[in-house]
Amino acid sequence: MDDLSFFDVVTTTRAIRRYRDEPLPEADLARILFAASRAPSGSNRQPFRFLVLRDGPAATEARALLGDSFRALWAAKRAAEGYDAGSGADPESPKARLAATMQHFVDHVEQVPVIVLACYRRHRDPHPTEGASIYPACQNLLLAARALGYGGALTMWHGAVDGPLHDVLGIPDDVVIGATITLGRPAGRHGPVRRRPLAELVSEDRWGAAPAWAADPPGTRFTSAGPPPPG
Repeated sequence: MDDLSFFDVVTTTRAIRRYRDEPLPEADLARILFAASRAPSGSNRQPFRFLVLRDGPAATEARALLGDSFRALWAAKRAAEGYDAGSGADPESPKARLAATMQHFVDHVEQVPVIVLACYRRHRDPHPTEGASIYPACQNLLLAARALGYGGALTMWHGAVDGPLHDVLGIPDDVVIGATITLGRPAGRHGPVRRRPLAELVSEDRWGAAPAWAADPPGTRFTSAGPPPPG
């Protein structure tokens, strides 16, 4: 996959939640995590740490905890946000298909080839900007995975079992789990991501003044998700 251009990778890296039953070769896993480790961080402290869960005894116990947490939090989100109401009652609707994908994801989290806990070591009290020192590394990881033909999904659904995970995995108290990232070979295919038109997202000189040069490449497809544009 090394012949993919930078823009190929950036424009086709989307959340992958269905995986083939294939292990990740350790050489590829090392390349992915090397790319993650090259990310910037505040004051270049490099506080990020990556805890890889495959098939060891502690990993197996942690996967069971994550499965319980993922299923409980998805069930709450599914009910609270009405995924089964309205168009969600039609199994062919985008809303219902997304719900089915999410259900498959949480039901099979224990079987995902690799789970990475993206962590960081705090050097001060919790601060609103501390994510700036871990999430660039997470994005590097996902882009590198895509470049090698793999896919992943970043979630915060470890939150309900954060304490037990620290205990089972021996994570020090001053280390925070910033994200859980699942990785594997996609069961489906990669494809161009759909986002809002560039002119809705970019202003020049004054807020809301879209410049003429903020134009999407020919053939770009857009999403209907997200909040409606103003006006």
